[in-house]
Amino acid sequence: MSSNDGIRSDWATKDFYAVLGVSKSASGDEIKKAYRKLARANHPDSHPGDTAKHEKFKQVAEAYDVIGDAEKRKKYDQARELFASGGFPAGGAGFSGNVNIEDLLRDRAGGGGFGDLFGDFLGFGAGARRQQPRPARGADLETSTTIGFVEALEGITVSLPVASDAACPTCSGTGGKPGTSPHRCPTCEGTGFVVASVGGAFSMNETCPGCGGRQLVYDEACPTCHGRGRGRASRTIQAKVPAGVKDGQRIRLRGKGAPGERGGPAGDLYVTVRVRPDRVFGRKGENLTIDVPISFTEAALGAQVKVPTLGGEPVTLKIPAGTPNGRTFRVRGKGARKADGSRGDLLATVEVQVPAHLSDEARAALEAYAAATAGTPLRAGLFETAEG
Repeated sequence: MSSNDGIRSDWATKDFYAVLGVSKSASGDEIKKAYRKLARANHPDSHPGDTAKHEKFKQVAEAYDVIGDAEKRKKYDQARELFASGGFPAGGAGFSGNVNIEDLLRDRAGGGGFGDLFGDFLGFGAGARRQQPRPARGADLETSTTIGFVEALEGITVSLPVASDAACPTCSGTGGKPGTSPHRCPTCEGTGFVVASVGGAFSMNETCPGCGGRQLVYDEACPTCHGRGRGRASRTIQAKVPAGVKDGQRIRLRGKGAPGERGGPAGDLYVTVRVRPDRVFGRKGENLTIDVPISFTEAALGAQVKVPTLGGEPVTLKIPAGTPNGRTFRVRGKGARKADGSRGDLLATVEVQVPAHLSDEARAALEAYAAATAGTPLRAGLFETAEG
């Protein structure tokens, strides 16, 4: 957003910090985090037909447009301080009729400096009556996509349907019925703003309600947008999801959000990626994980066990004799792809399986084993520790 964007006259009396739920001393990152949280919770796309949330979304966007920009925030804070300290006279206090704030600020600033600062802030000052409507950045949008486990590891390009506010396709944003000609707005006489009384004591410039700041009006409004010049547009965006993306990760696509107004830049699109779990493999950072079932005899006597890899040839694990349940073996270079092109490792954890049913021969063999190891005090230390 531009730090020179004009600000409506009523903004000096609004508490944008309260709208976003942050303190006046909040950092820029704290303000951005609060804005994104509230924008997601109240976005019109997620709550169609909920006018309360739609209105809240507008308030949140308006607040962030001001205090989310360092220069605007500075001017906003100064204006609030001036109001709070009584720098602007209350209605009728020592004045008769309306006082034009431009004159008031010029007097207080000695004809420059302070008056120029607030002239820019409130939309008046030298040449204000000749100003053109300024470009406005489009809104940021939120969406999500779900991809497979392997697609998350290798990267993929996905198609994302996106709906957003945009210039009306019928009138191309003019607000007028196609084929008709515009003329200068009679309300603001083509300036794009009007002088409004605030509190009865002074006046400020605000966007013209007749033309919406466009300076021109049509006798016949566009039948699609009814003169607003804006409408809903749907489009499909091709988005590249990078290799190695994690479940729940949020990707920012610059310039893929809602189109701007009056030639302003488009907003950004934030994509939350959900990753479907795999039936065999798991993930731990840049490493892949796998659970490998082995028998009691393989764990006790040792064995060589083949294990699958993701998209490659199987590898052979050498299980040493006496391997305990839950031991993890590392197979280097068989994990997820890293940013530098190398791969992490495959972490194979063995799980000793206990048979649910035994044949007569197997039962006899185990009974013989039990008899041969009957003198081994497996739980002696358990009781000693408990008594101690």
